[in-house]
Amino acid sequence: MRTRDPQPLGQGTVLERMSRILAARGINPATTTGAAPGNPEPYTALEALSVGLPPRYRDAETHHPQVLDWVQEVTRQAAAPSPGARRQVTTGPSLLLAGVTGAGKTHQAYGAIRALAQAGVGVRWRATTAADLYAGLRPRPGSDSEAELAALARCPLLLLDDLGAAKASEWVEEITYRLINRRYNLMLPTLITTNLPIADLRAHLGDRVTSRLAQMTTRVSFAPVDRRRARG
Repeated sequence: MRTRDPQPLGQGTVLERMSRILAARGINPATTTGAAPGNPEPYTALEALSVGLPPRYRDAETHHPQVLDWVQEVTRQAAAPSPGARRQVTTGPSLLLAGVTGAGKTHQAYGAIRALAQAGVGVRWRATTAADLYAGLRPRPGSDSEAELAALARCPLLLLDDLGAAKASEWVEEITYRLINRRYNLMLPTLITTNLPIADLRAHLGDRVTSRLAQMTTRVSFAPVDRRRARG
């Protein structure tokens, strides 16, 4: 399953990846703005976040008014874990970004994550497609699917892409319910994209899931235009 769980900046492998990415962009890590003498983390919050972003979305920006409102509210609810520490994403609202394939939902979602970092908020996040979620959680030797599900459920910010794209089954419905219900109870911000109308989501995932989605998310509708094809 392709997910991202950013590591502490103090780990050498992450610092090395940052250095490579910044060097490719013509940025000298030693002179990056925000660095203080002797500070071992000479990176802005946005530069640190970019290490975990898929290359296609490293420069994503959000411009949708409802998504920008979400960023503002999650930023407002952010809290510092200790005096003087950077404020971190804690609790907050969620979004259901709905529209046809290629409408720009995933781009807006990653843009929202970047906007939080631009606002100066620390963001611990993970991202997965629904199909990868189910594939990664299927029981198999050497895998602790319960621990992985718990990690996704507790992550301060989760991007769940293409909900409803996987083949429906009782197992898929149960896994989705357990994940959504835990995040619903913990009031953790979740960005969910889907190509399906809400009625089709209900048929695909059941009333327990869609009832919680209806309460925990604000629905953001996208124009029925496939931007990928339009660019072609």
